[in-house]
Amino acid sequence: MQSGVQAQVPVLYVADADSARRFYELFGYSEIRTGGDGESRWSYLQCGELTLLLAAVTPRLVTVELPLLIYLYVEDLTTTVERLTAAGIAVERAGHPEHAPGGECRTTDPDGNVVLFGQRRAVPEQARVPQSGTEDRFSLIREAAEAVSRRGGAPARCQIGAPRGEACPAPAEVKLADSWGDTVWGCMAHADEALLNARGAFLARDDGQGLGEFLRARQAHPERADHE
Repeated sequence: MQSGVQAQVPVLYVADADSARRFYELFGYSEIRTGGDGESRWSYLQCGELTLLLAAVTPRLVTVELPLLIYLYVEDLTTTVERLTAAGIAVERAGHPEHAPGGECRTTDPDGNVVLFGQRRAVPEQARVPQSGTEDRFSLIREAAEAVSRRGGAPARCQIGAPRGEACPAPAEVKLADSWGDTVWGCMAHADEALLNARGAFLARDDGQGLGEFLRARQAHPERADHE
């Protein structure tokens, strides 16, 4: 018989083990063991059968520039949100995607790691809480989609796809970009999901009305500065 993994312990390197522990206790984790010396501290947390090891070392390890993304499924999304907000932690609602029909939210831990948490148990349509800034964000996405429709040039299908990597049959309606120069076309629903979950993502426009056009217009009329 082939042997396999018997347990898995995610490890987070943090600046302050106590501060990080208090944050994750809001999700139901409890400290089981702790230890260390003057140069390092660790805290072993557990929630049911799930474990998480927090490690603080001096000097701090050089980690990746982008923050980690942690996804947690919670039993009751509303109760979890109430605990976090009562502790002064900002929470952003992220709608009701297929993988979390009971709702999904986004926050950050004391070290800046992005923490997404969702509820697998679905809630009735009338009980759903609108996600943060939904109306304003969708109005911008609709405006961009209308501009693309008038201008044309979008690919036939959404390039973002479903959460598990399945192809999306919906037509591409808007173009997204990020600060690193990556671009992708998506349907309105998946574009909204990407804008929420991808830091630095923004709606890209091909109508020449970006920062370059703005600066060129200002430089083309230097005489205006003399009258201001």
